[in-house]
Amino acid sequence: MDISEIIDPLNPAQREAVTAESGNRLVLAGAGSGKTRVLVHRVAWLIRVEQAPPWAILAVTFTNKAAREMKARIEEILATPIGGMWVGTFHGLANRFLRAHWQEAGLPHSFQILDADDQYRLIRRTLKALELDEARWPPRRAMGFVNQCKDEGLRPRHLDDEGDPYRKRMIAIYREYQSACERGGLVDFGELLLRAHEVLREQAAVRHQYQERFAHILVDEFQDTNAIQYAWLRLLSGDHDNLFLVGDDDQSIYGWRGARVENIQSFQKDYANTTVVRLEQNYRSTGNILTVANALIAHNPSRLGKRLWTNDGAGEPVRQFAAFNELDEARFVIERIRQHIQVDGYRRDECAILYRTTAQSRLFEEVLIQAEIPYRVYGGLRFFERAEIRDALAYLRLVANPDDDAAFERAVNTPPRGLGPRTLDLLRDQARAAGTSLWRAARDQLEREALAPRAAKALRAFVALIEQQRARSDRPLAALAADLLVATDLPGFYLKGKDDRGQDRVENLEQLVDTVARFEAETSEDEGDAGDRLASFLAHAALEAGEAQADPDADGVQLMTLHSAKGLEFPIVFLVGLEERLFPHSLSLDDPRRLEEERRLCYVGMTRAMHQLYLTHAEKRHLHGKETYPQPSRFLREMPTEPVESVRGSRAQSRPTPQRHGQEADDGLRLGQRVCHPTFGEGVVLDCEGRGASARVQVNFADAGTKWLVLAYAKLAPAAQ
Repeated sequence: MDISEIIDPLNPAQREAVTAESGNRLVLAGAGSGKTRVLVHRVAWLIRVEQAPPWAILAVTFTNKAAREMKARIEEILATPIGGMWVGTFHGLANRFLRAHWQEAGLPHSFQILDADDQYRLIRRTLKALELDEARWPPRRAMGFVNQCKDEGLRPRHLDDEGDPYRKRMIAIYREYQSACERGGLVDFGELLLRAHEVLREQAAVRHQYQERFAHILVDEFQDTNAIQYAWLRLLSGDHDNLFLVGDDDQSIYGWRGARVENIQSFQKDYANTTVVRLEQNYRSTGNILTVANALIAHNPSRLGKRLWTNDGAGEPVRQFAAFNELDEARFVIERIRQHIQVDGYRRDECAILYRTTAQSRLFEEVLIQAEIPYRVYGGLRFFERAEIRDALAYLRLVANPDDDAAFERAVNTPPRGLGPRTLDLLRDQARAAGTSLWRAARDQLEREALAPRAAKALRAFVALIEQQRARSDRPLAALAADLLVATDLPGFYLKGKDDRGQDRVENLEQLVDTVARFEAETSEDEGDAGDRLASFLAHAALEAGEAQADPDADGVQLMTLHSAKGLEFPIVFLVGLEERLFPHSLSLDDPRRLEEERRLCYVGMTRAMHQLYLTHAEKRHLHGKETYPQPSRFLREMPTEPVESVRGSRAQSRPTPQRHGQEADDGLRLGQRVCHPTFGEGVVLDCEGRGASARVQVNFADAGTKWLVLAYAKLAPAAQ
């Protein structure tokens, strides 16, 4: 029997995992260590060497794409089809199981699966049936409650309201929603796993059938399993000791959506006879990148432990840049990208900018557009295409032109005002008959008192809001935008949604105010009155939301959140915004478990880099609509100093627009002068700019690297000669 094609491509640790005898195996696969290869070759080994029939193998992946690729690679190695093998996602496999056992599951033969949008619409109908106001009981919040309960394996009958009126109402919504699903023969994603688990738990004959069938159960990305998924696996395996689990507790970053890192951390306690294999040889990153990443993740106390290494040499040092502000940071990053493209020969899509929150992408997009460098926002919408930004822009468009029907349609019931479809249909019919705009039709209906009292009250409040803002539209654009957010309560609306994007959406709205302010500052000398400036900004926003982004397959710089970067790799990575309260995020600072997940997220971001890793932070940043002076992230302090090199930006590209460059600062400090700082020690003055309260200097400190300091607060003194 020729097994060379199976084992020859493997290193010793991979070979140990692939050729292991029967028994539970936990393969701790570090970033870039070849975990997919191990899974593929393990299945090939089971079929060819151990003569396991394909139908006796169950392989769980986390995406359908990964399942297809795994099956194709197995068939390529074996040079034969593997029909009968169950390979797919948890939800896909649960669906396959329920299709075969619909009667035992109490489902109709042709049950329908609800996707997320379908589920959301059914939740809304449920709220209407219970006569609940969506403003008080947001559908997204109710949907999140239902899904969380199902992920934990809980039915309404298992829940106790604990004397909490809010929880009592949520349980009632869950109960009514589930009744609607039962009446319609509908199954949402959470129900797939929960119903399959219940059949396996309660139907001994069915459970025994599958425990005997699946002699080998393999699971990818085990660190991302939730409670019901782990319980499902335990029922399928029974006491057969046939689990082969591949995962990395250091890359568990989805706790906010139900993943439990405890599953992988406690697996050896649940299964005492488990053998652990560590895959620590990394085939992606240079030695210096791994040294810094290893040092960072070592600060998590509850990890299982491993240390990545490579045979490919140390490579370039990890480079750290301290920017004066977020614009300085963006200009530095884009200038370095330009250098890597033009000088080093990298493609644009080999450069990635990773950030903690979606709002951070806006400034990088702006500078990339100015530099005429194509880009792509991976796994998300560009800034001006995001729903919350388009909602806010709709109000600005109505202030500029109340006859804008598209803006009226978007804004009139966002946030919900109690204007029902009948009222809106009436306005549309009136506008169509009179050949006028929805705005004029609304005013006409109010003047003629043609609407029901409740609808009239809601519509009158909306019209008054727009008119008040129009009456004060001669004020600065940033003030107009900020006042509109307060008057409309769009931030509160999105926070009440309680979905996993609510906080991000609020930060994006705050970032919009900063964007408007920057636009006004840059164009105030070129534009006329405030109305012209507002129209100009709206045109700018419309054009930026156009074709500047690269096509998915085009050669464009990659922009993405750190969560979106999981599973990807790039030759050059810029990990930006490494500041306290931004990364780690402010919501994690008081929760040790959340802080550990933030550190894992940073580790994931760093280990996306193949050849070059940049770490940047700003000493001044507009955050949540305010100017802040953040501390550098604790993650930077947790990294070793030897493989990290502090770098200076190119003055032409990475400097903020200067008010004055001079040979001497306001307090008499000169370029080239040695100074002393109470925290950073001794350094040399490299540059100075600004006057008065905004005067600042750039100092290269021997130990702390290059920093921009505001003179009013820096407490610099001439160094002793």
